[in-house]
Amino acid sequence: MEPLTYAFKWSEIILRWGHVLFAILWVGNSFLFNYLDNKLNKDIKSEDIDGEGYLMHSGFFYKLSRLKISPNKTYLNQLVIFKWQSYLTFITGILLLAVIYYKNAAILMVDKRVLMMTPINAIIYSILSIVISWLIYDFLCKSRLVKNNFSFLVIMIILLGILSFGLTKIFGPKFAFLSVGLIIGTNMFANVLTVIIPNQMNIIESAKENKGFDMSLSLAAKQRSIHNNYSTFLVLFIMLSGHYSFLVYHKYNWLILCSIAIISILARHYFNLRGRNIDKPSILFTSIIALILLASIMFVIKN
Repeated sequence: MEPLTYAFKWSEIILRWGHVLFAILWVGNSFLFNYLDNKLNKDIKSEDIDGEGYLMHSGFFYKLSRLKISPNKTYLNQLVIFKWQSYLTFITGILLLAVIYYKNAAILMVDKRVLMMTPINAIIYSILSIVISWLIYDFLCKSRLVKNNFSFLVIMIILLGILSFGLTKIFGPKFAFLSVGLIIGTNMFANVLTVIIPNQMNIIESAKENKGFDMSLSLAAKQRSIHNNYSTFLVLFIMLSGHYSFLVYHKYNWLILCSIAIISILARHYFNLRGRNIDKPSILFTSIIALILLASIMFVIKN
C-alpha cells in the first residue's frame, strides 16, 4: 500500500471515531439539558431562581438551580459553555465528507442511472443543497410561522419530503440518503454557531456589565436547541444508514425516510413530555405501531 493511501486510511479511521465520539457528547448534552428544563420544579416563589431540582450521580447529590438573574462575576469567568462538541462533530463530519465522498465523487456520488453529471458538478450540487437548505430553514425560524409549532412542523416535514425526493433524482441512493442527514446535521450545527452561542455570549457580556439581558435572546436560543433535540433521532438513524441497505436502495427510499422522520419526532416528543411529568404512552405506542406498519408495507411492496 502506498504511504499516501495508508495515511488516508488512518485519517478515515480517526475522523470516523472522532465524529461518533463528538456526536455522542453533543447529543448527550442536548438530551440532558432539555430533560433538566422539563424536570426542574418551576413552582418556586423567588426573584432569583426560575427552577430547581436535584440529581444523584456516583453516590453524590447535586443541586441544580436555573437562575432568572446572572451569577456574580467570579462564576461568570468560570462558566462552562458546551459548544466544542457541536463544532467538532461538524468539522469531523465535513472532513469525512471531503476525504471519502468528495474525493471519490465519481464512484460514490454520481450514479449514471440517476443523472449524468461530472464529479465536480455533483460536489457543487451537494454544497448548494446544504447552503440553500440552511437559508430556507433559518428564514422560516425568523418568520411568524415559527410561533405556531404545528404549522412549522408540517412545513418542515413537507420540505423534508421535497428535499429527500429531489436528492434521489440527483445522486445515487446511498449519497442521497446520507445528504439528508448531512443537511439536518449542518442546520443543527449552524443553530449552535449562529444563534445559540452568539445569544449566550451576548447575555454573558450584558451580565458582566451589570446590564439586564434581552430575554428574547434566551428564548430564541432555546427554540433552536429544541429543534436540534427533535432532529437528533433522525440524524442518528441516517448516520447508521450504511448498515441497512435494503432501506437505502428501496425505490421509495425518500418516502421511507420521511416516514422515519415522523416516527422519530413522535418518539422524541413522548420522552420530552415525560420529562415534564406528562405521561402519554399513546404517543410512544403510535410511533411503535407506525414503525411496524411501515416495515409491513415495505415487505408487501417489493422493491
